[in-house]
Amino acid sequence: ARRPSARQAARFAAEGALFFSGFPSMPLEVKPRFVVLYGSQKGQAQSIAEGIAEEAEEHGLVADLCCLNQNDKYNLEKERAPVVFVVSTTGDGEPPDNALQFVKRIKKRTLSPDHYKHLLYALLALGDTNYANFCNCGKTIERRLRELGAKQFYPTGYADDGVGLELVIDPWLKGLWNSIKDTLSKMASDRTVQLKEDSAKEIPESSLPDVQLNLLSIADKQICEPDSKYSSSLAISDVRPASASTVSSSAPKTQACSEGVPQVSLAASLTSSLPPLSESSLNVPALPPPYLDVALQEADAVEQAVERLSKETCNEVPISKAVQLSKGDSVKTALLLELDISVSAFPSMTYHPGDSFDVFCPNVAEEVDHLLHRLGLQDQKNHRVQISLKHNTKKRGAQVPPHIPENVSLLFLLTWCLEIRSVPKKAFLRALVEHTSDSAQKRRLQELCSKQGAADYNLYVRDPSLSVSELLTAFPSYNKMIDIFACLSELLPKLQPRPYSAASSHLRHPEKLRFVFNVVEFPACSGRPTGRRGLCTGWLFDLVNPGLVFPEKAELALPKIHVSLRPSYSFRPPSDPSLPFIMIGPGTGVAPFIGFLQQREEEKKENPEAKFGETWLFFGCRYRNKDYLFREELENFVSSGTLNHLKVCFSREDRKNEEEPPSAAQPRYVQHNLLLCCRQVTDILLRQDGYIYVCGDAKNMAKDVNETLVEMIKTELQVDQLEAMKMLAGLREQKRYLQDIWA
Repeated sequence: ARRPSARQAARFAAEGALFFSGFPSMPLEVKPRFVVLYGSQKGQAQSIAEGIAEEAEEHGLVADLCCLNQNDKYNLEKERAPVVFVVSTTGDGEPPDNALQFVKRIKKRTLSPDHYKHLLYALLALGDTNYANFCNCGKTIERRLRELGAKQFYPTGYADDGVGLELVIDPWLKGLWNSIKDTLSKMASDRTVQLKEDSAKEIPESSLPDVQLNLLSIADKQICEPDSKYSSSLAISDVRPASASTVSSSAPKTQACSEGVPQVSLAASLTSSLPPLSESSLNVPALPPPYLDVALQEADAVEQAVERLSKETCNEVPISKAVQLSKGDSVKTALLLELDISVSAFPSMTYHPGDSFDVFCPNVAEEVDHLLHRLGLQDQKNHRVQISLKHNTKKRGAQVPPHIPENVSLLFLLTWCLEIRSVPKKAFLRALVEHTSDSAQKRRLQELCSKQGAADYNLYVRDPSLSVSELLTAFPSYNKMIDIFACLSELLPKLQPRPYSAASSHLRHPEKLRFVFNVVEFPACSGRPTGRRGLCTGWLFDLVNPGLVFPEKAELALPKIHVSLRPSYSFRPPSDPSLPFIMIGPGTGVAPFIGFLQQREEEKKENPEAKFGETWLFFGCRYRNKDYLFREELENFVSSGTLNHLKVCFSREDRKNEEEPPSAAQPRYVQHNLLLCCRQVTDILLRQDGYIYVCGDAKNMAKDVNETLVEMIKTELQVDQLEAMKMLAGLREQKRYLQDIWA
């Protein structure tokens, strides 16, 4: 073969440097380049993407890190380097706010099938199997990239927050680097061969590397995402961490005594472990270098405006009514709050049935004080916080977190800006190791953040939702308080507003907005000696409690709260009122359907000659006389003909229905009533183009309802499981099977 001339060799080298780095003027060796793009709602996906960008240097690579909404910083239409996507899913399978516009762009049907034929990608999707649309944003992006001609160079990872993201993330990241290096090497080799001295045309598709994909595996088991049409994926549902040789647990061991009764022979806890973990060599992650400097300065006055916390429209609205809906010794306390949203004062708060809204709540004052005490900063709580980037930071894309405002006090920052109840990340545990003087505590922290201690981390930190303050209380021998606070500033996510469904219609209650909630209770656990209430529900209860205790005092002024509207463009009654619809909402899940029915009743009054479809509601609670929410209003809807079928069940009452023969068992849960109406429900959904709405608990109820619907379709249409699942999936795609669920 002919050797290239000196001029040709020089040109090949220069063009290779341009391809890899984008910086052709660098005279020294240029590191190969790839791109990392992320879409993140609460910061987890962003943190992972930042970690990939930082670790790239250790592998001799350069990563360009961008958020998906930073359109001016990346261009996939011209990108020739490999691209790694890290995306989470929020709501009912929706993209994060900072990925929404990107998803809309790539979903445009005007794009040609070869739009991204030049693109090589890998994707890590974060989700939660407690929700129906698991990793939906990641799946949507991947499906669309493939439809537009992009090629995958590394199997997709589907990480499940329901059992522990790290079970997929850790092996996915471990295998990513060799795959990126192999891909870059192949691309460089192919491009060098293709380059011609006088050629300026684009790289033909044939020059793309022929990348061989292999399934990732954990514990020597090949696994794939079960409901994906792509085989090159890693899913969590098949992972068996207990059997993996790299994972140890120090959970309490049991042994049977002579009578056969199990007895606890050893005790493990948050602060102490047992063999084999306590005797294992540990793979402790590298310490992430700090990138923020924190200083506290005395100040006469600092800005303390809650409205600054939201870029969206945030309104301070008065609570006009507070009613306790549950009665007697009900297990859960259910409250209804009514907000005054007069159009003249709050024009942006016009809502429709099915919409929800965010409530901006502070952290609990006692918990903030406790954290300040643990950090030794209680005497400086009114000092101004100054947070800046370290001048010598090497963190790629480093920036002061956007949810940390300027010119606020330390107290304000911890009260309104940072989610201090968030579960401590392993990176924080790792940083705490460096500031802990007690050797036993240091060892235990190393275990909890290590690969071998993953099971203990889940058992004692993640599953009980331990907070940073509770962790610091359990490991008190730390020092360098300001360094720990700087680490918290880097790692604690934004204090997120809490969403609630509208439980009213503006046609029935002009200028009013109602919502319903249960006061959430978290039990005591290892690391938390006493229980606690849900952050927002506990705060709201305390706000209105005087009005609940003394309802006769009409002059008692209820407080104002900060809210912003979250319109729903799908979870709404059918646009065609003649179509039938079914509502399933046990407990407080009935809330949006009160708005649906109020709206329907007012529409029928306004247009009595119009044709309206049949309406069904399946409701359930524990006891008829304790937590049958909106009982009187629901029965009135039936009497007026607004609600055609009301099916109610009570899970804790006698199984026998007194109005039926003794042999007839009373339905216990909403799915049992669904089965009793199998033929009518399937007829509405499959023959009448009807709609079905589910609202409430994602972990149990929504899953049980979904499985029941599959069984009903199998029975009525005489089809197999797979075909029934496909038909139900078709209803989802047509936006006729809609969910508003929460974990």
